Amino acid sequence: MEIDVDEVEAPARAVVDVPRALEAILMVADEPQSLVSLATAVGVPVAAVRQSIERLVADYDGEDGALRRGFELREVGGGWRIYVRPEHDDVVRDFVLTQNPTRLSQAALETLAVIAYKQPISRGSIASIRAVNVDSVVRTLLGRGLITEAFTDSETGAIHYETTDLLLTQLGVNSIEELPHISPLLDDGAEGFGVDGFDGRR
Repeated sequence: MEIDVDEVEAPARAVVDVPRALEAILMVADEPQSLVSLATAVGVPVAAVRQSIERLVADYDGEDGALRRGFELREVGGGWRIYVRPEHDDVVRDFVLTQNPTRLSQAALETLAVIAYKQPISRGSIASIRAVNVDSVVRTLLGRGLITEAFTDSETGAIHYETTDLLLTQLGVNSIEELPHISPLLDDGAEGFGVDGFDGRR
C-alpha cells in the first residue's frame, strides 16, 4: 500500500508535508543525507521518505510536463543532496565571484588555511581543528571557488575538500607545496597545531 506522503502523522507533530519538509532540510544540508537520517529528522517512516525523494527527483527533473529546475537531487555517498545542474556551473560560479565581496573574514581565512595544509580534509575534521562550527564558512569558500569537493567517503558519506587552481592564482603560487612551512609561523614554534592540527613539516 502506498503511503500518502503529503500528510503523514508523526510523533509530537501535527501533520507533516513530507516532500516540502525534506526539501527544506536538503536546501541547507552540507553533507549527503541518508534516508534514515531524513526520516528521523521529519519523524516519518523511511518508506515515506523514499517515496518523497522519488517525487522530488521527478519534480526537479521536469517529469510530467513540469519545468526542469536549475538544480537536481542527486544520490551520492549513500545519501541525498541538492546540486546545481552541471550545465549551470559556469553562470553560478561567475555570479558568486562577482556578487560576493572579495575580502574574506578571519574565520574564512583560518578555515582556508586548515584546508590548504591538511587537504583533502572533511568538514568534521576542519571543525575539530578549529573547535567551531564551519558549515557557513565552508559554503562561503565553495561559493568563492577557492575550495572544491575532492571526494565523498563511501562509508561515512563525509565530503572531503581541497583547494582549487583559483586559490593558487590568488596567492601567486604554482602549487600548494610553495606555501610556507607552518611551524615557524606559530607563536611558540611548536611542531604542530592542536591535537589534530597541522604537522610540523609545514
